[in-house]
Amino acid sequence: MRKIYLEDKPLQEAIDQALAAFHFEPKVEMVPTTEALGRITAEAIFAKVSMPNFHASAMDGIAVKAENTYSAHEQTPLQLKLHQDYEVVDTGDPIPEQFDAVIMIEYLHQIDEETLEIIEPASPWKHIRPIGEDIVAGEMIISANHKIRPVDQGALLAGGIVEVPVFAKPKVAIIPTGTELVMPTTDLKTGDIIEFNGTVFSSYVKEWGGEPIYKGIIIDDLQLITDAVKNALEEADIILMNAGSSAGREDFTSTVIDSLGEVMVHGVATRPGKPVVVGKAHNGKPIIGVPGYPVSAYLAMDWFVKPLMHQFQGLANPNRQKIKVKLGRRIISKMGAEDFIRLTIGKVNGQYVANPLTRSAGVTMSLVRADGLLRIPIQSQGYEQGEEVEVELYQPIEKIDNTLVFVGSHDLTLDILASTIRKMDPSYSLSSGHVGSLAGILSVRKGECHVAGTHLLDEKTGEYNVSYLQQYLPNQEVVLVNLVYRQQGWIVQKGNPKEIQTIQDLTKDDVRYINRQRGAGTRILFDYLLKEKNIPPDQVYGYSREDFSHLSLAAAIRGGNADVGLGIYSAAKVLDLDFIPVAEERYDLVMTKEFYESEKGQALINVMTSDVFIQEVEAMGGYSCRDAGKVMYKS
Repeated sequence: MRKIYLEDKPLQEAIDQALAAFHFEPKVEMVPTTEALGRITAEAIFAKVSMPNFHASAMDGIAVKAENTYSAHEQTPLQLKLHQDYEVVDTGDPIPEQFDAVIMIEYLHQIDEETLEIIEPASPWKHIRPIGEDIVAGEMIISANHKIRPVDQGALLAGGIVEVPVFAKPKVAIIPTGTELVMPTTDLKTGDIIEFNGTVFSSYVKEWGGEPIYKGIIIDDLQLITDAVKNALEEADIILMNAGSSAGREDFTSTVIDSLGEVMVHGVATRPGKPVVVGKAHNGKPIIGVPGYPVSAYLAMDWFVKPLMHQFQGLANPNRQKIKVKLGRRIISKMGAEDFIRLTIGKVNGQYVANPLTRSAGVTMSLVRADGLLRIPIQSQGYEQGEEVEVELYQPIEKIDNTLVFVGSHDLTLDILASTIRKMDPSYSLSSGHVGSLAGILSVRKGECHVAGTHLLDEKTGEYNVSYLQQYLPNQEVVLVNLVYRQQGWIVQKGNPKEIQTIQDLTKDDVRYINRQRGAGTRILFDYLLKEKNIPPDQVYGYSREDFSHLSLAAAIRGGNADVGLGIYSAAKVLDLDFIPVAEERYDLVMTKEFYESEKGQALINVMTSDVFIQEVEAMGGYSCRDAGKVMYKS
């Protein structure tokens, strides 16, 4: 009988309980020093030999006895005879016993093959590396619980250590479960889900000093999953069960753990990441039930698996750097659970500004794009736009300092722009948030971004963007620069089964429309087209259904959840949909005059006007870069 229980245990309480429950017996193994990079020393390591183990010349030149050279002077040069007064030595050569100094070759004057002349005396032990100058036999080279670095390997080998005692890597078994899972492929059937969490888990395990053991996909069968976990308990130190950790009819994780030991935690008070399971097998080994949704899974790995692995290796769990940021948008939270919000972060006018990414637990790209993570306490209802909060960084602060923050209207060319920036000047990167044209302009006004993408049509004049800048940024010095001209049109399913050609066709009873959000330039264009034909919005089924990017709108149509939407040609092309052109529009970038004239701003303009960028954009189709980089307006 499957047991159903899911609790709301506070996260920190659950983590503390998990760490307190396991006491690992460290296993020690000897590994060659040449292969010990990144391993953790099990004990202090002491040198077996000195480095150098003889008095060695530090320079190319001659070895001499210092006291025999004291009479040398530029007015009374001293001549020295080979094998009598000196011996020739190169850097690293042993110093003959009768000598105690080296004179550099640059200060010698050759008289003949056996006679040299010097005009300065040598001082005792000048340019000689004495025995043990670097390492003395018996000296501690590195301490216990030390993570071996490349320089440590050099010192160990120099000290005669050819193998080192290190803690054995924790072996972590990874068991992905789910009848719907398939190995990575492009040949997907309806209902297939690519199993990629196992690869991510394996890489995390390696990064945290462990050895992953990938067990392969197990279908949703209680006995098969139980057998897989039993087998894993024989060879691994930690077992990860992926998916099946909630309380659905095919969620067997808690049942399996309960049959093989004890369930200590089933559910934590977090969003995302709630359905995590922490159990202890009869043999004392941890079994972690990791949620199936990727964002929940990766957070659970960070909360529970990472500290357990560090504890296994006798290491402190590392903390990420934290900084204060200003929120570019309001973030709402419900009391009762900690919210974990992924953010993009950039430095604008000396202030770190953060904008939230999607909160969905299934969107892997939210972590790919994330610069940091905001933790909202259980008792909080969120934060207002402009409020200062503390965030945990996923990226180095240097990268964030050189990030160009884009907000506003979505366009596929921004991804090409970001990639081209990295190619042409790797010191810079670009992050973009899709909030619509008008919200982008307001972000410029509030100093919360460097650049805003906009394509707002003025219904009275038929012109783009300028009147909106005059209305919303009347007291700021701003520059409007063209990025592209692009084709807007009806994105429809392949073959255009609803036979959509004009805007009047959207009023048919069987046509489902998908709109863009309020403030988006595409939404304003659509409203303009409706007014032009005197069509009330309520005659278009789906007018109130909103999406936040051209690609996600096109994906909804490709998936059969809508029949048509107004969008750009490149989005239709990427998803192999049909496209009926409606209008060409101008897509511009708004920025302050100060940013435009800055080093970052000019670096951006150089990329926009480069042949590399223009050729790649126009190859997509539906775009013209005829005015890319051109200033269209200055306030």
